[in-house]
Amino acid sequence: MPTLNWIGKDKIINHHQDVPYKVLNHEYGFSENEKLETPIASGNLIINGDNLEALKSLLPKYEGKVNCIYIDPPYNTGNESWVYNDNVNSPQIKKWLGKVVGKESEDLTRHDKWLCMMYPRLKLLHKLLAKDGAIFISIDDNEQANLKLMMDEIFGNGNFVGNIAVVNNFKGRSDDKFIATAHESLLVFHNGNFITNGVEIPNEYSSEYKEKDNLGNYRLLGLRKRGSNSREIDRPNLFYPIYFDEITKEIFLDKKNGTFEILPKLSNGENGNWRWGKETFIKRLAEVEIRIVKKRNEYDVFQKDYLEKDGINKRVKPKSFWHGSEFSSEAGTLQLKKMFKEKIFETPKSIDLIKYCLQQATNPNSIVLDSFAGSGTTAHAVLNLNQQDNGNRKFILIEMEDYAETITAERVKRVINGYADVNGTGGNFDYYTLGEPLFDENNNLNEIVGVEKIREYVWFTETRTSINELSSTKPFLGTHNDTSYYFIYDKEVITTLDYDSLAEHIKEKAERYIVYADMCLLPEVFLREKNIEFKKIPRDITRF
Repeated sequence: MPTLNWIGKDKIINHHQDVPYKVLNHEYGFSENEKLETPIASGNLIINGDNLEALKSLLPKYEGKVNCIYIDPPYNTGNESWVYNDNVNSPQIKKWLGKVVGKESEDLTRHDKWLCMMYPRLKLLHKLLAKDGAIFISIDDNEQANLKLMMDEIFGNGNFVGNIAVVNNFKGRSDDKFIATAHESLLVFHNGNFITNGVEIPNEYSSEYKEKDNLGNYRLLGLRKRGSNSREIDRPNLFYPIYFDEITKEIFLDKKNGTFEILPKLSNGENGNWRWGKETFIKRLAEVEIRIVKKRNEYDVFQKDYLEKDGINKRVKPKSFWHGSEFSSEAGTLQLKKMFKEKIFETPKSIDLIKYCLQQATNPNSIVLDSFAGSGTTAHAVLNLNQQDNGNRKFILIEMEDYAETITAERVKRVINGYADVNGTGGNFDYYTLGEPLFDENNNLNEIVGVEKIREYVWFTETRTSINELSSTKPFLGTHNDTSYYFIYDKEVITTLDYDSLAEHIKEKAERYIVYADMCLLPEVFLREKNIEFKKIPRDITRF
């Protein structure tokens, strides 16, 4: 598989592992016109802070739990006049590159910088994405080719879903030098077990469903296979006769007196095959219809393809070309302008564009993440879709710029409450900022963050499971894979694992025990006999 190399890659390829865990500071909760100091705990989060550090802070609770990711990262156009700095030359990124890549960062091209910025973020997004999840990334030709190779490396080229051309400017950009660009790309990858929900059938297709019976409108699809592998020699088990009684209209797979034999024949007279095997044919016989094809004056076999099934409209695979006014940049701009009465953000994404992604990759209880949240369109799309299908999807937005409160969060508030002539969707969210790291510069526990955050971190790093499974009984953390975990900790005193503390604290029966404390006075032989592993709490105990 081709790989992508650039200056600084060797410095950042594993940098996501070195990113410090920082706690999230709850600033306020918002619920329909009301600001609350205590967390609402609705599952909807807006986080203001560096998205690399914020993504790392999400791992203890959300690793492998996010069902759909949509991001609209900087396109790296070189245009610095936007409110969203689009050439990764912001002071934060420059400082980060200098720290991580070192003096070599002074020689980086803007493409090198962009790749250095994106790689560790995509590594963390990959960790957060569920096995049946999908990620959608909007991008243009400045970095599309580089992004595809980088995604192949991180997510696996076998998990590539498609490169969709989204027409976002009908007229094309007149200031382009050679070609008036009218589209941008939407790269889609999954994480191994993704099954698309498809999309609602387009209006222009519904006119094809002209036939009708007691089950509803349908169209006829030929049961003979077309295209590749459509000859008998390709799939012999799909070549078999179908028999039809012209008087009773009955259909059989066994020959009966007075029936016509119908075989799948290609236009050149060669034997072809059917799309269904015999078992499927019998199972779906109610969907089969046989008619005379006038041009050939002979019977042929068709499938009734219904527009609606069990009260649900048919869904189809989306095309690789999305064209419509609802997907345009102008639509996104007008939607946001209607909310704020003025243009406050350059080229916000269209709500319908993101809703179209969500329809394919979410169910009513999915978690949706956007780590380049911008104006907050992703949350807007989630709330609208929840209102439409009575869903309970949750959104997580991360925005590092100063407008996270004044634009991103403010937009979500207006969507919840209503704006102009649009009724509110209802809902709520919690607003967070990035707080202290869990470890100080000497790799000792930063006790300022509080014991609960430390317990969450220890549980996650040991088990890689959600903190929702963490026990509230101290010092017991919980049991995972027949191993019980204990964190014997007191901010003010040195804790010791000895016979007394063992009798006092170790209550849960397990095959193995991992116990954190400051000191251990138990003999090694005893620890081995009882399957106990002692781990020293990483804090500077000399001050005691």
